[in-house]
Amino acid sequence: MTEGLRDLAAFALPYSRKAELREYTYESGMKMLRLVLREGKRITQVEMDADTASAIAGEMLAWARAQSGEQA
Repeated sequence: MTEGLRDLAAFALPYSRKAELREYTYESGMKMLRLVLREGKRITQVEMDADTASAIAGEMLAWARAQSGEQA
């Protein structure tokens, strides 16, 4: 298997910032979720495994629900 990058989603954020989610597959077959944050010329990339992505997603969902007054 060869290394590969697959775009999953892109988001326009406040203040002209952007976020992208990509799946990166290493030659060994290991897959990581890559979060790319763009702020002007600055680019930050963070790779995470499925457990970390799930934990972050859960915290983000809980925060978003709290802002809209929904029950978790």
